[in-house]
Amino acid sequence: MKMHGGWVLELDIESFFDTMVHEHLRTFLDRRVRDGVLRRTINKWLKAGVLEAGELRYEDAGTPQGGVISPLLANVYLHEVLDTWFESEIKPRLRGHAFQIRYADDAVIVFSSEDDARRVMDVLPKRFGKYGLALHPEKTRLVKFTRPRRDETPKDMDAGSFDLLGFTHFWGKSRTDSWVVKRQTARGRFGRALKRVSQWCRVHLHDKIAKQHKHLVGMLKGHYGYFGITGNANALSAFLYEATHAWQKWLHRRNGRGAMPWPRFMRLLKRYPLPAPVVVHSVYRT
Repeated sequence: MKMHGGWVLELDIESFFDTMVHEHLRTFLDRRVRDGVLRRTINKWLKAGVLEAGELRYEDAGTPQGGVISPLLANVYLHEVLDTWFESEIKPRLRGHAFQIRYADDAVIVFSSEDDARRVMDVLPKRFGKYGLALHPEKTRLVKFTRPRRDETPKDMDAGSFDLLGFTHFWGKSRTDSWVVKRQTARGRFGRALKRVSQWCRVHLHDKIAKQHKHLVGMLKGHYGYFGITGNANALSAFLYEATHAWQKWLHRRNGRGAMPWPRFMRLLKRYPLPAPVVVHSVYRT
């Protein structure tokens, strides 16, 4: 915001958690971790096999999928591959201002100068390739994200949007009619979250209604807990709407007899209401 926008380099690493090179990771850990017990535990995690479709196989690269250690190892890996390199090698050579935001493999770099952004974009594939990683050629992109003029309208503005940490960031008008950066649930994250709700309803189709309701309440509150930020209320309401329809859809298919038409489902919702959207992280709440 202090730069009033700029050029955003949105990074997407192909199959990052599957392609981390163990040799490089161990080298990075050697620089900071001296505890032998901890190192042996990490090595066991890295050597653990992957069981898929009843077949156990052992991988020479990557980290355990879904393991609690994976985000931590990802941060260690990319801290050396990207963070320290950007601060020590890249920033001193830039003509304008720049900063980086990263969590695990989700990262963007913001530049005040388009020339700086394009030069860094050209060298990034070589840097990542040195450590066994590859940038997605289509999802890695440079976005013009400059603050629109005050007299511009949303239809006329020439400012793009980018995704970070599950949110789409874009320029929008505030209540005082000034341009501010707004955030809403990214389309991909919205779809994946809704798919998980629908799949759960399908698998647990014949569970008791009270049990289904309790679990769905937890899923919705978890969604609100992350995506419930200022300016994202419409996306939260849309998620509740779609999740409600998914629940009715699968209840309606119980026993294959159309067991839950909408009038009956509305009566059921009065007894088992789903939680309304809540802006958990509000900039207006003290």
